Amino acid sequence: MSSSTLVFRHLSKEECQQLLRSHNHGRLAFTGRGRVDVEPIHYVYEDPWVVARTGAGTKLTMLAHRPWVAFEIDEVDEMFRWRSVVVKGTVYWLDDEMVDPEARAQAIAVYRRLLPDAFTPDDPLPGRDALFRIHVDEYHGRICTPGPG
Repeated sequence: MSSSTLVFRHLSKEECQQLLRSHNHGRLAFTGRGRVDVEPIHYVYEDPWVVARTGAGTKLTMLAHRPWVAFEIDEVDEMFRWRSVVVKGTVYWLDDEMVDPEARAQAIAVYRRLLPDAFTPDDPLPGRDALFRIHVDEYHGRICTPGPG
């Protein structure tokens, strides 16, 4: 397939939001200690938040000092038929004493749409106890489809 038969376009904010709602796995990009890192995470999108959780490790340490992130999801049907969304925003931790208990409860309720036993005694991933959400400040989406001809 030659590139002249491909159509690329930007997704609208609404299309980006719909794609974010329809998935639950993405990649979180962050910086720290003079480097960039990307790690996979499970999430739930609830406008304007990406709600996720993690355990102790690199993400937790680095994001505590530099909370600005990019988050990406992709939907790939075949080589030249795909959609991708990148959002940029700030991470807000929902685990310390300074957090509004209502905000934490709302985030847990949102995350339980993905994993109903999260943050209960039956949690299948009890080590992932650091709850956070990303406030989405920017949406960037692209789509590639085969064009006519």
